[in-house]
Amino acid sequence: MANLLIMGVVAGVVGTLVMDAMNHVLSRIGVLQKIDISMIGRMSAGWTKGRFLYHHPDEMQAVARERLLGWFTHHAISVVFALVYVLSWYFLAEGPVSAFGALIYGAATTVASQFLVFPSMGFGVFGRRSPEGIKAPLSSLANHSFFGLGMALVIALW
Repeated sequence: MANLLIMGVVAGVVGTLVMDAMNHVLSRIGVLQKIDISMIGRMSAGWTKGRFLYHHPDEMQAVARERLLGWFTHHAISVVFALVYVLSWYFLAEGPVSAFGALIYGAATTVASQFLVFPSMGFGVFGRRSPEGIKAPLSSLANHSFFGLGMALVIALW
């Protein structure tokens, strides 16, 4: 069991690093919307105060050390997602944890950004109020697919 927990943590961290690296490259050439770590920090600061919904991003107030808080939150959520995947597979499926399943699961975690993160940042469901338009939800799907790819690499090599 300890081995599975370690696998989940490593898969979450590596998945996030792959997501961030791919987002960095593809956002620089304009294909994807850049992940805004400061906004993630502001969002999570709001969560600690019981604020889970904003009607507009301008309602979010800057907070001290928001980038640091954003990085911590970004990685913590990813580790939790990876642990849920690894432990669910262990308890519900027969056989070793599936790398292919991790690819699918990574893409499926997009649901969290569409229905929780975007509204928590004031962009609405599917990021419909994002100035980037359709690029926001499509970038989210791509980013979470990259997360799944990173998880799959760890699981395949484990």
